[in-house]
Amino acid sequence: MEFITIVLSGVLIGAATYLILSKSVLRIIIGISVLSHGIHLMLLTMGQLKRGNVPILEDSVTNYTDPLPQAMILTAIVISFALTAFSLVLALRNYKVLGSDDTETMKGAQNEN
Repeated sequence: MEFITIVLSGVLIGAATYLILSKSVLRIIIGISVLSHGIHLMLLTMGQLKRGNVPILEDSVTNYTDPLPQAMILTAIVISFALTAFSLVLALRNYKVLGSDDTETMKGAQNEN
């Protein structure tokens, strides 16, 4: 099962890299969002099942999951959502001012107010 999630996180990171290298601002924002999801999945896979002393008081439990990576990923999901929302608002404002979301046309744009 861990192998499948590692491969899936690799596919997500590869697709995100492709999207980030495009010229459209919307694709770049989607690529950053997909990259954060791939990294979250990779971190969740790294917090694998533990063996040994359990954090609960029953002797019958031998396998458990470490809660620290899950808590860190939950915080990272909230931060990446806020970053995506802020980036989308900036891209919308940029599109309203310049009339394009292509990074090549934004390069030398001057505000003529």
